[in-house]
Amino acid sequence: MSEVVTGEAVVVEVRVAQFSSRALAFLIDFAIQITLLLVMHLLIALASPITDDALATGLNILLTVLVLVACPVVFETISRGRSVGKIVLGLRVVSDDGGPERFRQALFRGLAGVVEFWIFAGAPALITSLANGKGKRLGDVFAGTLVIGERGPRQNPPPVMPPRLASWAATLELSQLTDELAGTARQYLSRWHDLAPAVQHEMGTRISAQVMSRVSPPPPPGVPPHAYLAAVLAERRRRTEIRLTRAQARRRSVPPGYGTSPGHGASGGYGASGGYSAGGADPGAPQGPPPGPTPGGFVPPA
Repeated sequence: MSEVVTGEAVVVEVRVAQFSSRALAFLIDFAIQITLLLVMHLLIALASPITDDALATGLNILLTVLVLVACPVVFETISRGRSVGKIVLGLRVVSDDGGPERFRQALFRGLAGVVEFWIFAGAPALITSLANGKGKRLGDVFAGTLVIGERGPRQNPPPVMPPRLASWAATLELSQLTDELAGTARQYLSRWHDLAPAVQHEMGTRISAQVMSRVSPPPPPGVPPHAYLAAVLAERRRRTEIRLTRAQARRRSVPPGYGTSPGHGASGGYGASGGYSAGGADPGAPQGPPPGPTPGGFVPPA
């Protein structure tokens, strides 16, 4: 992840594209361009008996410029920062401030790409991408752009509140629960079905004890660790969503320009993540049918 500062001075986190995915996207675009060049040059060669050498040379130069520069620049501008390879890999070119790529930036990238890839066989792009902290090649440095990944990691649904614990969870004091500890609890719930029963109990007891030391009041007697953790995380998520909804309502209720004076700009924004996801589960792990309710009527995590 990397941070970009928008024109409104709001810091936004983006997922910088990895070098391997960028290289694969380039290979896809490179294969398309080579195919187009071969087909067009073949057609010109077949038409050479009815054309002179000067016309054939001019057509070859024109078509080469169109395929290597004009077409990629126009396509990236229209698709707002995506080539065919980037579409396949889920990548996009954006400005350094997080905004969409503009024509000027696409033109800089296209012209620099001819030098980087077609004249120097990609050596400048490789060296610059490995040396730059955000994986930028020379074209990105000159154009002020950044390649990001639009496809986030696969996430499991957030924990569901056990109905029998809803009224108790509404009384919880959660101010001392850290994000790190909440993330550990989500990780445990996401892998609950993949753990052996003994490990389920041991890890659940240990994590629940850590959460209980920061959250009050304690759960009712007989609540299993997975149900307790699910209730705590679900209540924490519910309160976060309520805060975000109220903040958005207050922002909409403020008239435009309120609180500003001539000559003074106003900037700001709300930035928060409104949910908790149980990431880290192995998508390829065998799931099997979910077990039935545990003693006491508490259903295991989904």
